[in-house]
Amino acid sequence: MSNTDDKLNQAFELFDTYNRQDPNTFVWEGHQYPQEYFMALMLHEWILKLDPKAGEPLLLASRCQHIGRWEIPRNQYPRDREGYLRWRKDLAAHHAQISTDILQKVGYGDETIQQVEQIVLKKKIKVNNAVQTIENALCLVFLAYQYEQFYKEHTEKIVNILKKSLLKMDKTGHRFALELPYSSEGLKYIQEAVSSLKKGSNR
Repeated sequence: MSNTDDKLNQAFELFDTYNRQDPNTFVWEGHQYPQEYFMALMLHEWILKLDPKAGEPLLLASRCQHIGRWEIPRNQYPRDREGYLRWRKDLAAHHAQISTDILQKVGYGDETIQQVEQIVLKKKIKVNNAVQTIENALCLVFLAYQYEQFYKEHTEKIVNILKKSLLKMDKTGHRFALELPYSSEGLKYIQEAVSSLKKGSNR
């Protein structure tokens, strides 16, 4: 094993150990997992599907994108849009700080750490290919593992929520999204969102 592989695996193990502390559980196919640990593993899998030759910063970011998410709960902020945006901004900074501390501990240099931070903070999306790939993967994790339960609780807003997610993705992300297995009702909302976006782009 090369030194690079060794550091990468050390970082993965530390990220995973941190995310296993999540008190929230996620049930998938009859098994329970700490939620952010499961989501990080699935995000990593999607990155490998979207970009089999993904560089080291992107691979690292895939396992720490939402690290420690449970430590800053949404209910600590006002329930309005301003509160939501402030929560998201504080969360991103929190993820970036934890991942930086771990990467420094493992022995990564400033350049790699800065590249990971840029992906975690999703800077220059639509310009930085790694950031676009992580955005595609994040949306696909939601669609693959959370969407079917989520839309049932948000039927009035789900088409607009899907449109916002689809706008963050590129054509590659859209292709994978449309190939996922959905229930007939879940697929209906997906198709409605796609159709609405196409109408908007043709105006």
